[in-house]
Amino acid sequence: MPTRSTSRTAPSAIALNTVVTSTLTVQTRGRGFTDLTREADAFLCEVSAREGVVTAFIRHTSASLTIQENADPTVLRDLTTALARLAPEDGGWVHDTEGPDDMPAHIKTMLSAVSLQVPVKDGRMLLGTWQAIYLIEHRARPHAREVVLQFIGAV
Repeated sequence: MPTRSTSRTAPSAIALNTVVTSTLTVQTRGRGFTDLTREADAFLCEVSAREGVVTAFIRHTSASLTIQENADPTVLRDLTTALARLAPEDGGWVHDTEGPDDMPAHIKTMLSAVSLQVPVKDGRMLLGTWQAIYLIEHRARPHAREVVLQFIGAV
């Protein structure tokens, strides 16, 4: 279960904008996808977001973020398979300091994203019907991952 700490920058007297930052700690179960959409929604509700943008940024080089389909779990399985084919553990990599999944995890992060932005209107992310925000763990072992959420806009 993700845990969160939050800091807020007060809006200026001139602008109607505010900046609120929160850090989620996400415990992964090892390689795979963790849906963070509910946590991002809760963050926006907590900060009374109205209109603006929410950014998610992962503070790691062997895990990443993506927006993907949330309706059919076979999509996530196939994406995991595709990433494994693009950066296999037996690819002859030189960097293996933390094991055979070390360099492939860095490549998979490079192929995906470490930050995402989603527009917010009326306090809700404007994700499509079948879209969700996912943390992708590229390492075989479980890890504690930090994801920074930041809302910029009107509250």
